[in-house]
Amino acid sequence: MTQKTYGKVYLIGAGPGAVDLITVRGARILAQADVVLHDALVTAEMLALCPQAKKISVGKRSGQRSTAQIAINQLLIDCAEKYKLIVRLKGGDPMLFGRADEELHALESHGIAVEIIPGITTAFAAAAATQQPLTKRGIARSIAFFTSSTAPNQPDELTLPDCDTLIQYMGGREAIVTAQKLLEQGRSPALPVVVVENCSLENQRIMRMTLHDLEQGLGDCEGPVLVMIGEAMAARNTSKAD
Repeated sequence: MTQKTYGKVYLIGAGPGAVDLITVRGARILAQADVVLHDALVTAEMLALCPQAKKISVGKRSGQRSTAQIAINQLLIDCAEKYKLIVRLKGGDPMLFGRADEELHALESHGIAVEIIPGITTAFAAAAATQQPLTKRGIARSIAFFTSSTAPNQPDELTLPDCDTLIQYMGGREAIVTAQKLLEQGRSPALPVVVVENCSLENQRIMRMTLHDLEQGLGDCEGPVLVMIGEAMAARNTSKAD
């Protein structure tokens, strides 16, 4: 019986959105790919880095019709049977809210070689865009990343971590619930909040508010939203002494 031979799969982080924020290694491998399976948030400019590759959209967007994860896993295996260099291109970093664990399990179960190339996660890009450090000496020494998205058949109840700075990914539709729960915990209504929509892109939007404001909702947000909450988000005093 002839043993199957497979190509190599790369899980690459595309970064927060801007094409020049992908890593040098990520861009180099992307330019060599035979096929690229990409998320919905990956831009056309990013895909222009791999004109030679077949491109397959496997986007998963909250509240929209999307490709089931089990189908993505099988597609990766199928592509590894046909191609030598396969890229799974994910927004941000593959290892943070990127369902990498499920894809790794599927590939490893077939003996398919996998390499992971990290990307800039949106929280760090948002901190840079807003010039708001996520940690501050004497104010914030712990950070928690969380999301309201859950796996199928799992409860949707939101559990908030206990940290100085809270970073909620995909937080647009859940903003009101998040604020309500924090207020129920005794957090101050005046707690600073910074919201970044379409981080690093030309249509990036930065909103500064309080936890009380967040409880009123974010209105119409068309792009991905990151919500940063904590005293570290207070506006910095940038005035210089005379």
